[in-house]
Amino acid sequence: MAKISNFINWPPLLLASASPRRKALLEGLGADIIIKPAEVDEENCVLSDPQKISEYLAGQKARSLGKKWRASFGSRLILAADTVVAYRHHVLGKPVDEKDARRMIKILSGRWHQVYTGLCLYDPLSQIELTGHEMTRVKFRQLSLPEIKRYAATGEPMDKAGAYGIQGLGSLLVERIDGCYFNVMGLPLVKLNAMIQRMENLRCKKSSPGGTAR
Repeated sequence: MAKISNFINWPPLLLASASPRRKALLEGLGADIIIKPAEVDEENCVLSDPQKISEYLAGQKARSLGKKWRASFGSRLILAADTVVAYRHHVLGKPVDEKDARRMIKILSGRWHQVYTGLCLYDPLSQIELTGHEMTRVKFRQLSLPEIKRYAATGEPMDKAGAYGIQGLGSLLVERIDGCYFNVMGLPLVKLNAMIQRMENLRCKKSSPGGTAR
């Protein structure tokens, strides 16, 4: 694990997410993480653009965690993410029940849709904040009504935006993707790596004598 950590050269992270998928991806890279899920009221977001929603909610989560845990984990870089699934710019959130899951999957059947993941990195000490997003296009194969019902009944859709998980049984629904696979899982790793490297450069400049971060 030490060799992996030396390769990515990331700072210790405080992850503002309870997602087991994000946790598994970061641990697979050997990242040093502590998990402290952020409590943000996503229903109060008045934005309609899926890209802006994902970035806004990621930022809310990161700043919320910064205020709450700065004294205990101030030396850690806060990472927050929010994944939004959209069809024709109409956001499909997490289903409220099995019927709602069936509704969403039926909408996506045989069609392309977009998956956005907003990322926010926040340094509680320097208060430097970086926000960005990744978008991946996903196409479902044409699904029969019995297939839709069987998948919804598995329970897998219930905690996932768009009512499916590409890393699980939902992989059998997806015909093709255009873009980052890990983004569909909820954490675009290449985008995240680029943002962490930029954050480290900014923190280095700010900490140097006479340095300012931009």
